[in-house]
Amino acid sequence: MIPTKPHAALLASPGLGHLIPMVELANRLITHHDFHVTIFVVTMEPTASNKPIDLLPKQPYTSPTLYNLVVLPYVDSSAQMSPSDKIMTRLAIMMRGYVPSLRAELGSMKHNPTLLVVDLFGTEFLSLADEFDMVKYVYIPSNAWFLAMTICVPLLDKQAKHVGPLNIPGCKRVEYDDILDPIFDPENKDYDAYVRIALDLGTADGVLVNTWEHLESKTLFSLKNNKILREIFNKRVYPVGPLVRPVSLDYLGGELLEWLDDQPKESVLYVSFGSGGTLSSQQTTELAWGLEMSQQRFIWVLRPHIEHDGAGALFHAMDGQGQIISQYLPHGFLTRTHNLGKVIPMWAPQTEILAHKSIGGFLSHCGWNSTLESLVNGVPIIAWPLYAEQNMNAALVEEELGVVIRPKVLPTKGVLGREEIKKMIIKVMEDDDGIKMRVRAKEVQKYAKEAFTIEGSTLKSFSEIANTCENRLTDQRAKASIIN
Repeated sequence: MIPTKPHAALLASPGLGHLIPMVELANRLITHHDFHVTIFVVTMEPTASNKPIDLLPKQPYTSPTLYNLVVLPYVDSSAQMSPSDKIMTRLAIMMRGYVPSLRAELGSMKHNPTLLVVDLFGTEFLSLADEFDMVKYVYIPSNAWFLAMTICVPLLDKQAKHVGPLNIPGCKRVEYDDILDPIFDPENKDYDAYVRIALDLGTADGVLVNTWEHLESKTLFSLKNNKILREIFNKRVYPVGPLVRPVSLDYLGGELLEWLDDQPKESVLYVSFGSGGTLSSQQTTELAWGLEMSQQRFIWVLRPHIEHDGAGALFHAMDGQGQIISQYLPHGFLTRTHNLGKVIPMWAPQTEILAHKSIGGFLSHCGWNSTLESLVNGVPIIAWPLYAEQNMNAALVEEELGVVIRPKVLPTKGVLGREEIKKMIIKVMEDDDGIKMRVRAKEVQKYAKEAFTIEGSTLKSFSEIANTCENRLTDQRAKASIIN
């Protein structure tokens, strides 16, 4: 049946870092462009609950009246994986196994979908859009610089290991220490998986990127106009950001909100490494001492040490504070810092915390979701990248905007000592450099809001996407009338 308005099918790869941006994209399509939306979710293991809502964190992400959230039946692809396979290869194999499931779900839908959107790891699903006569886009929940690097990867010489900066036509080069791991070793399966994704991007009708014109004007211009880039990738790039979750202060909770309200303006450092970020016990100890020695107010979201990864019982033990949390920290830390800060186990309402007037800095892993949440709230960042493209994110925001400071030694290369951590915290929270960073961060915040105005790049992108889908819907109706 042909729907009366466009119906979008969005496919999210496993993990909150992929699901949450899809939810925000869905909210935008629904509330501003009157789409029907179904989000299909892929999981890495059988879920204990049959309720899709349980896949989302304790935040206002879900509204059953807005969109459908469907968990695809679990597919066990472990037999196709080897113990040496890394995360990108594993994700590619796993996602491939879900193609028949999504095909079946699309075929059983009451209304024929008009639009298919997949993320970076779902490019193999794009062929389904042709089967169902859908507009097809890839949504990159990262920045345009990362997209530019990705589409250039197939040009690299597979016979030679990469040993220097990566030059991207018309764009800022990627320094050696910031390059993604798969590029370093062409003999690694992750390299092949990454190249395949890069090539698959060219089969989409366009790419959506969670950025905006003012943030990456040079890169977006090059993706549109640079001759070499256009020969590699001749599809339209739509800046649709910053897509971040709206603030709901009710989710701060009474005790945390009261504590934040009692702190001076821009005096609290928020410390979090995202939904998947963990530190070693040695690094956790150094960070704790750095926080204490700085004597700055803080909120620290603490997760189990990386040495304990996979010990499921530990995650349940972290549900409470007290003695369970203290075993991960220097002796007496919680007592000595009782009047300075809050240590929160596992999870905190990050969007709400960053939006609070008392927050003056963010010590972050620089995942793009967290980076955007910091930018839209005018909060400068202490960069602590851990994996994926996080080093690139930190470099982009430091060099282009001047609202980030990076440590002398990358956290991926060694342990940061307490003295350096203390100095970085004081620099952002107290020194003149930190004050200047906050001023610049407030300017970025202003430009982020302007992206959604009538003249803004984001509103224009969504209008063009909606018009393309309306045109496809008209074509579908015309075809249906001929058949009937």
